[in-house]
Amino acid sequence: MTSGQNGDTFVEFERVQKSYDGEVLVVKDLNLSIGKGEFLTMLGPSGSGKTTCLMMLAGFETATHGDIRLGGREINNIPPHKRGIGMVFQNYALFPHMSVNENLAFPLQVRGLSKSETESKVKRALDMVQMGEFGNRRPAQLSGGQQQRIAVARALVFDPELVLMDEPLGALDKQLREQMQYEIKHIHENLGVTVVYVTHDQSEALTMSDRIAVFNDGVIQQLADPETLYERPENSFCAQFIGENNKLGGKIVGIDGDTATVEFDDGATCKALAVNCGGVGERSLLSIRPERVAIGNSDTPDAISARVLELIYLGDHIRCRMDVHGHNEFIVKVPNAAGHARLNVGETVHLTWEREDCRALDLI
Repeated sequence: MTSGQNGDTFVEFERVQKSYDGEVLVVKDLNLSIGKGEFLTMLGPSGSGKTTCLMMLAGFETATHGDIRLGGREINNIPPHKRGIGMVFQNYALFPHMSVNENLAFPLQVRGLSKSETESKVKRALDMVQMGEFGNRRPAQLSGGQQQRIAVARALVFDPELVLMDEPLGALDKQLREQMQYEIKHIHENLGVTVVYVTHDQSEALTMSDRIAVFNDGVIQQLADPETLYERPENSFCAQFIGENNKLGGKIVGIDGDTATVEFDDGATCKALAVNCGGVGERSLLSIRPERVAIGNSDTPDAISARVLELIYLGDHIRCRMDVHGHNEFIVKVPNAAGHARLNVGETVHLTWEREDCRALDLI
């Protein structure tokens, strides 16, 4: 069982599987524990199983096998409306014929709260998302960002212990999406509610999460905090999916402790941290972030030669595309700062990096 961030486990998936046709598993033997008050993001490409997991937790899908527990209680057979879970969807799912106040009051009225208590909770929830002045408007009179704030407020208005968010910011433009990321993050921090968030946007996951579960083909590939996931990916899928990443393919010709020597197809060699790469004679993928590469000189130990193919000016840095021993999509981000020599297309340079930043991984 992959444990929660703290000792107080709140959500548990134990050996959960899901198949829609009785043959193909879209979720394969999922074991996951989420801590109370944690912000956990399920991240992955379309079809990876992340949304199916969220829908099973919400009660809109039924697990084919295994148990799902909330606060220690098995909830497999409990209908969605009795699980006490707040939900936020990408399409907002607001009632168009109701005002904002009425939309927020609805889940409270269903639970039998008094009128005065309902009004108090609605006001608090609207103030929480800075929408207190919009209570009498209809959803159609609001912008997309305002509607999403109302959807978040409605999910929180009845004080749920768990809130599920399914691609909630996908319909917003880039600037507003980034603003909402911080707002949701701050709401989570202030309330201490447990959040399970689904997205395919890796920068969104890095910004908001305590931990990220990277899904592919129905399996969690890696579960870690954002820094660990970015700096120390465990396999080539995570390295490629999280952030920009250079990959260099080659054959392992030697392993000495935790250092692997990899030979490229043209015979040149490179040393890397042996992370998850098989043995001598097997193919491996070297993973290194563009910002971890520096321009050195030919007498620097373990320097790798490269030819400059393309230079793109991006203000604070120059994006350089290079040919590195037959790999012609190798990216280096050169700071646009004093002391950095200007590069020219066609020239040969030498690249250096810390061995720990170059990871020899499997070929997933």
